[in-house]
Formats: sequence, C-alpha cells, structure tokens
Amino acid sequence: MATLKALVVDDASFVRDLVKRTIRQRFPVIETTDAQNGRRAQSLMSRGMYDLILCDWEMPEMSGLELLQWMRQQPQYEKVPFVMITSRGDKDHVIEAVKEGVSEYLGKPFSPEGLSNKIIKVMGSTLTAAMGRSRKSMAGPADAFKESAALLTQKRGPVPAPAAQPAPAAGVFAPPSAEAPKTPAAKSPLSLASIRFADSTLKSVVKDINLTEVRVIAKRDQAFPGILEQAVVDIETGEGQMARLNGYVHQLQAVDKRQDTDFVSVSIRFVDEDPKKMEELSRFIARFRAGKR
Repeated sequence: MATLKALVVDDASFVRDLVKRTIRQRFPVIETTDAQNGRRAQSLMSRGMYDLILCDWEMPEMSGLELLQWMRQQPQYEKVPFVMITSRGDKDHVIEAVKEGVSEYLGKPFSPEGLSNKIIKVMGSTLTAAMGRSRKSMAGPADAFKESAALLTQKRGPVPAPAAQPAPAAGVFAPPSAEAPKTPAAKSPLSLASIRFADSTLKSVVKDINLTEVRVIAKRDQAFPGILEQAVVDIETGEGQMARLNGYVHQLQAVDKRQDTDFVSVSIRFVDEDPKKMEELSRFIARFRAGKR
C-alpha cells in the first residue's frame, strides 16, 4: 500500500512513463501522479501535498526552474525533495538549480539504477520508514518490495557531482576530419550528432531528420544501444548553438547487406512536446535540407 506521493513533471509522456514505471517497480510505497508542464504541476501541488517532486527543466508554459522557485516560496514545500531530471548538464545550469534549492540533479538519459539512487538519497529515512510500515500490509514476499529493500540497505559510496557538459564551442562532436564516420552517402558539410545513452555516447552523422525522428549513421566499432532505449540527441545547429532533443531508439539497421558492414543506421524517435524545441528543430531541418541540394 502506497504511503508516499510523488509528482512526475515532464512535457514528454514517454519520459513520464519511464519514471513512473521505475518507481512502481522499485518503490511500491510511492504513489505517482504526473503533469505535462510546470503550470499543471503548480495547480496539482496547490490542491494536494506531495512528498517528492521529479521534474524536467525545459517545458512549455512553466519551466522546471520556475516551478522550483515557486515551490521554495511555499511553506509546505520549503523542504520537500525536488529532483531536476534534464538533458541540461552544463555546470552553469547545475549551479543555477542549486542556488534555487534543488535537492538533486539527474541527467538525461538516466538508468533505473541512477533514478533509484537519487530517490533514496533525497528521501532517506522517510522512505526507509515507509518501507518498514508497508512490510506488514503487503501480502507475500513481493518482488518489488524485496528489490527496494535491497536498494535501501546496500552500501553506496558518495554520489558524485554532475559532470559538466562540454560547451558547444569546445566541440561536443569530433570534427569531420577526426572521428566522424565517412560514408559515400554523406555530403559535405556534414551535420554531426552525438547521441547520449545512460552508459555510453554514440558519435554519428545525420543522414535524415524531420520533426518526428532523426536517422544517423555511426561506425560499428562503438557501443550501440538496444531498441527502445532512452536517448538524448545533441545536434550542432550552427553559430555555436546546440539542440538537445529527448527520444528513444526506434530502429537499428546495417547500412550494407554484408554482415561485416562498417556502419550502422540508427533511428531515434523524438518525444519532446515543447513548441520552442520544435521551432528550433524546424529551422535546423530547413538548413539541413537546403545543404543537401
């Protein structure tokens, strides 16, 4: 029986579902509610009380940082844990969130273990006590309870501070002459993309892109993800600007029919619903297609 309440806030329903599923599987004492943006979250928080907020940064109508600022001004939410879950991992944004009272910071894409460890860290004894009370009310040795109990009791070292993301000018992508895959189909100038997964980063060249998905070509000698794995696509859009889009792996396919092909095609389906991101992506798509002519 759930005794704690968590609010999951993200404009992408795919990400909300990932967070809720992880909590449901690992912490059965936490009941989840979700909101598609900060404005909706603010409305829910004004009408009810939550023990934990898990929130994205970039959202339409009201950002995660704006929600955090409002939340810390409310007496009932002054000390409630707030975990910022976002693809923004650069040092300046981390510092800004810390100044506003964020409890923890989790970069996208995240693993279930990474999310679980952040929840355990910010909730501490509150979560332990809830698990203890729930033990008697649960029928049988539930797998979810055993897993969360193991997470709570395992020995963990200190959680490292979030690593700063390289600034665009420093070259998030390798220059074409160094690491970029060179395929006969790729045209110059190349549009480079770095696709981040929970445990690896894939360097690639953009082959095709639209508002729904991007298809890239990557060297086979890299670590490749699994189908449906969560991803963040970093695309260099020009003039030192970087587009960061959330998505998941939709398709993996060999570029050639040969088994020993050197290149793999990866399709990432976007999940962002932020109009601002879609506007920026539209401008990049126009430039990308003009460059291919």
